[in-house]
Amino acid sequence: MNNFSTFILSDYFETRMFKYLMFVIIFLFFVLIVGCNVLLIVVICVSRSLHEPMYMFLCSLFVNELYGSSGLFPFLLVQVLSDVHVISAPLCFLQVYLIHSYVSVEFYNLAVMSYDRYLSICHPLQYKTLMTIKKVAVLTAAMWCCAHFGIVTIISLSLSLHLCGNIIDKVYCNNYSIIKLACSDTTVINMLLLVSTYLGIFAIVSLIFYTYVRILKVCFSGSKQTRKKALSTCTPHLASLLNFTFGMCFDVLQSRFNTNSVPHIVKILLSLYFLTCQPLFNPLMYGLKLSKIRSVWKTIFSVKWR
Repeated sequence: MNNFSTFILSDYFETRMFKYLMFVIIFLFFVLIVGCNVLLIVVICVSRSLHEPMYMFLCSLFVNELYGSSGLFPFLLVQVLSDVHVISAPLCFLQVYLIHSYVSVEFYNLAVMSYDRYLSICHPLQYKTLMTIKKVAVLTAAMWCCAHFGIVTIISLSLSLHLCGNIIDKVYCNNYSIIKLACSDTTVINMLLLVSTYLGIFAIVSLIFYTYVRILKVCFSGSKQTRKKALSTCTPHLASLLNFTFGMCFDVLQSRFNTNSVPHIVKILLSLYFLTCQPLFNPLMYGLKLSKIRSVWKTIFSVKWR
């Protein structure tokens, strides 16, 4: 059982008079993320022409960006203004839950979207029968439920650990950082995390790799119109996947290896990259790249796209 009532976040540094400037920058960034994602959710929900599987999965992705941002930004804003960077144990584990479930849903959502694009491009005639509204609902519910169930299991194991310290070397609570503080045997939880992480990543990457190999095969053997359709719908998805994966790699490498030679501010920015840039990257990428969303946006908000 966790024997500390609070945790200290040691990666914050003294900003003095600049803390108010940092607060304003982070707040404006948060407002921009919320605004972009909410607007695209509204566009998809109010337009009947966007009530298709691809856009339903996109809507789920944008909801997840709001969910993940809510687990980081409000807390980050409070900590930036605070002189003592302390967080209560319940709030710390709540943040672990929110951030880790956000990451899981993001990966599952991107995998389901690649499967949807595979059916649309490789089986266009059977697409409507293969990807029904009921199937969309089942896949969406499954990816959210599986992600949350897995995180609940991991956190329940972390809560049972006896800790020797309460200093977390990050600006937010992270499950691996808490496990590193344990005095008790962590073999079981480390093995579980290793197996679940690698199996999950392997399954997701394998599915995405398979779908895009098939899509590329159809593109090279298909018509110019097929190639154009694949390029317009798959480019944002691949860009989103690469952006999120690289961001996650930065954080994992920093957590597992000695990075004392890296400047402190750089380490902080790299650890925050996948939590701050992905929620803004997705709405901008999909909002600008998908012509159907641009068209509906123009109709609803009377915006002239050039």
